[in-house]
Amino acid sequence: MVTVNFDNAATTYPKPPEVRRAVAEAVLKYGNSGRGGHTIAARTSEMVYDARETAADFFGAKVENTIFTLNCTHALNLAIQGILQTGDHVIFSDLEHNSVYRPIMALAKSRKVAYRMVKIAADDDETMRRFRAAIRPNTRAVVCTIASNVTGQILPYRRIAQLCRENGLCFIADGAQACGILPLSLEADGMHILCTAGHKGLYGITGTGILMTDCQFPIRPLMQGGTGSASRSPEQPDFLPDRLECGTLNVIGAASLRAGIGFVKSRTVEMLYRHESYLCDLFCQAMQELPEVRVYREAGVSYVPIVSFTVADEPPEKLAAWLSQEGFCLRAGLHCAPLAHEKLGTANGTLRFAPSAFSRESDTLRLAASVKNYVKNLKNGGNLLKKTSDMLK
Repeated sequence: MVTVNFDNAATTYPKPPEVRRAVAEAVLKYGNSGRGGHTIAARTSEMVYDARETAADFFGAKVENTIFTLNCTHALNLAIQGILQTGDHVIFSDLEHNSVYRPIMALAKSRKVAYRMVKIAADDDETMRRFRAAIRPNTRAVVCTIASNVTGQILPYRRIAQLCRENGLCFIADGAQACGILPLSLEADGMHILCTAGHKGLYGITGTGILMTDCQFPIRPLMQGGTGSASRSPEQPDFLPDRLECGTLNVIGAASLRAGIGFVKSRTVEMLYRHESYLCDLFCQAMQELPEVRVYREAGVSYVPIVSFTVADEPPEKLAAWLSQEGFCLRAGLHCAPLAHEKLGTANGTLRFAPSAFSRESDTLRLAASVKNYVKNLKNGGNLLKKTSDMLK
């Protein structure tokens, strides 16, 4: 049985052939970057610089202000903990991933940082009114996702960026579900700091992320250590990217990210968004035939290609297990975003459909048929989950 991955909001799978080739080449060709002047170090440093330049150009950032991280969570922690100080006030939304929510809660305890959570509305004008109303004299930053990892709802990020610039606030944007899907630019969109994963819509391998900054709000380093520069100093270098990058870089990850962004550029962001959104619309249309299925989308709201849904009062994990037996991989649960599920009223979570560049219409229709079969069996009181012994036959 062929396994089809519709859990691409967690990480895209499979990876493009050019990414797989880049990883294989990197294992054979590259060593450590910025640690020596010999041949291997030199060609590795050259590749890493080229990968950094590729990312910077793609997102309208400066090369030296483009930081490689372990993932988007790492990038967001660097930004949030490196910007906020004792006595500051920070604003975030009720659609945030735990990579935003938990660092802010930790700072609220340890550094006495105050916060305000803004409820995102279906209407962008109302959302902006709520953001404006949340600003205090000591507000330092607004941290919010560009698109929800649970529902895919796109926030009015350009307007939020403009609001921040008008009020002298730092805008830290979580682009994990938007980068590679929406045409984002650090400069053109007015963001001060853009954080993203490298292994989702950019098609790099896991263990990759990026932080890009316009340097209007200096970021204190979260870690200190070897950088291969200013080594005599007991302090972390005061220039980027070295200030925020210490220890050995994920060289293989950088090579994969360079190839992944190249893949996205060759397909174009617009085409990828159109293809994946079409599959989401196709799936949603099929689910409309089932009154037992609830899809968490609203009319008039813009979404990235993510669909959350539930079936009656069934635990999402039960349906996910059924679909796994049918050859489909979808993520069930809270998706590391309990605030969003509290907002939706889905205490047990949802099931998430998230296609990629490699997802096919035929597989989407087969998935919809499997959900319909699940609902049919549910009505008939059938045994939905196969026994382990049956699965091994």
